[in-house]
Amino acid sequence: MNRYDLIVVGSGGAGIMAAITAAKDGKNVLLLEKLSTLGAKLKATGGGKCNLTNTLCIEDFIDRFGRDGRFMIDALKLFSQKDLREFFDDIGVKTDAPDGFRVFPSTHSSLTIIKALEKELFSRGVKILFNQKVKSLLFADQKIQGVKSETQNFEADHVIIATGGLGYPSLGAHGDGYTLAKEAGHTITPLYPAMLPLHTKESWVANCRADTIANATIHINLPKAKRYKAKGDLIFTKKGIRGPVILDFAREITPFLEKYDEVPLLVNMIKGMNEDSLYHYLQNQKNDSLQKQLSSLLPQSVIIELCKLCDIDPEQRFSKLSGAKRQDLLKIVSQTPLTVIGHDGFEKAMITRGGISLKEISPKSMQSKKIKGLYFCGELMNIDGPCGGYNLQWSFSSGYLAGKLYSI
Repeated sequence: MNRYDLIVVGSGGAGIMAAITAAKDGKNVLLLEKLSTLGAKLKATGGGKCNLTNTLCIEDFIDRFGRDGRFMIDALKLFSQKDLREFFDDIGVKTDAPDGFRVFPSTHSSLTIIKALEKELFSRGVKILFNQKVKSLLFADQKIQGVKSETQNFEADHVIIATGGLGYPSLGAHGDGYTLAKEAGHTITPLYPAMLPLHTKESWVANCRADTIANATIHINLPKAKRYKAKGDLIFTKKGIRGPVILDFAREITPFLEKYDEVPLLVNMIKGMNEDSLYHYLQNQKNDSLQKQLSSLLPQSVIIELCKLCDIDPEQRFSKLSGAKRQDLLKIVSQTPLTVIGHDGFEKAMITRGGISLKEISPKSMQSKKIKGLYFCGELMNIDGPCGGYNLQWSFSSGYLAGKLYSI
């Protein structure tokens, strides 16, 4: 009664896709979920709107993952963004890309996705058991034999681990998959929270919460990190900074923060203008106050705070400032310093940086190179991308590939 062709551990996007794929191929599939519902983290994706994927070509999509992106080639070629949209269309979910880039269900509700996936699981005959936390893997002679839950053993020649990372522990993420992978002899790279807001030492940011800075450029101002930079929309918060550029860049900052306690940043909020170009810009408007001169570049709240940092009255004219004050203003406006001193950890992290070493997993099958019949997919592996549907597409693609149960 407890013997299956495949056992899938975890019911996020990757696990559900793996289970559906295998069931379509006629496999007897068991899906184990330690919570009492399906897709708890999937429900929260994209603020509940579920940004499924995006419209980039595969080459550009892979490029956004950096040097590890090549690991994704086989999975994405087998199950691309186009394939994902067609899959959802086939199970009754229409999708659209209102901004021409990010793809959502037309309802803009993750519940639409979860209900459709749940219906597909049942229609394909996948057996689902809730409240089943897997405690250990069963294997012998480097071959998988099944899993052991808190209550019983389940046997199978194929096991897919799709438990996700450490982000959002309130939704069941406690690193179970890393423990299971270690048990099988896999290496886990250092784990850091990623895609989350950051706290700053500077308190003035709290006075600018109403404004979004478009196309801000951020650099890490450390000797060994000069090459790290990001560009995008920046939002100030009561405690620090967030917005798309921060969510994407946090994965680079959190490892440095663990090492140095403080991470200095330089932020350009004036569309890339440097000190010289800003000087000429202000010189061309000699008769206006600084507040008026800078209003086409920065929100009023930010102008006021930056002027305060330089001890300058924003109603003053640039031409009337002393040479030292001019230099202070030009420098702080073109390279605004901020100091990251913390974050809310995995409690607020949408994804995890780090995971199972990619060297120990076959990119052509998602199968472990250490234990035959053991597969991994989704966020559990050491690969993560930026905001914009990248990570969820990867979950579905890697889940699809794993669910094919290729033995390579």
